[in-house]
Amino acid sequence: MTDSENQPSKEEAEERLFTLVELEEWLRTPMLVLSAVWLALVVAELALGVSRLLETLGSVIWMIFLAEFALRLWLAPDKAVFLRTNWLSVIALVAPAFRLLRGFRLLRAARAARGLRLVRVVGTANRTMNALRATMHRRGLGYVLALTTLVNLLGAAGMYAFERAPEVEGGFTSFGDALWWTAMLLSTMGSAYWPVTAEGRVLCLLLAVYAFAVFGYITAAFASFFVGRDAEARGDKRT
Repeated sequence: MTDSENQPSKEEAEERLFTLVELEEWLRTPMLVLSAVWLALVVAELALGVSRLLETLGSVIWMIFLAEFALRLWLAPDKAVFLRTNWLSVIALVAPAFRLLRGFRLLRAARAARGLRLVRVVGTANRTMNALRATMHRRGLGYVLALTTLVNLLGAAGMYAFERAPEVEGGFTSFGDALWWTAMLLSTMGSAYWPVTAEGRVLCLLLAVYAFAVFGYITAAFASFFVGRDAEARGDKRT
């Protein structure tokens, strides 16, 4: 069979697209809740360590995410385009599967485990961003503040896992210490400490890029608010 014969007809493609949009609309709130729970589990695992309960809950939610993505892929009219636009989601879904293959020496290596942690952090941030965007429709400052808060929590958990004091000289002694450091980085104030590990440096770079892209918007929004209040106050005095 040729590629053209494998492609759905125009009517079938439109029907699939309509069903896909309806499915995403119906799953919007449940996926937002599961994404929030998933983020909390990842933060807890990175900050507190792995436990049987966290692994079980994480595996259940991961399988739900996997089934949801597979269903959306099946409904997508053009699967190649769908995979290209969701490549980061694919990586985030594949990474947890390697935890089931602990018998392999390569995956037991510390470097491989740290790399998978970094993929989980980035993938979780991407899923959280997508869930918030779908629910809040990028509603201005509220969306940016909510996303920045979640990025701060997730980034701090990742930095604490990569740059922990017993393993890295001058590293973070607690999750609260990493949370403060990440907040200072996101506010572009910086800190006296800079990451030492490769994974910590990559995560720090991603956080800095996010801060550079978002902090100007937050500053402008607050400045506009106070300028508007000041203009209203002057107008009231004139009347």
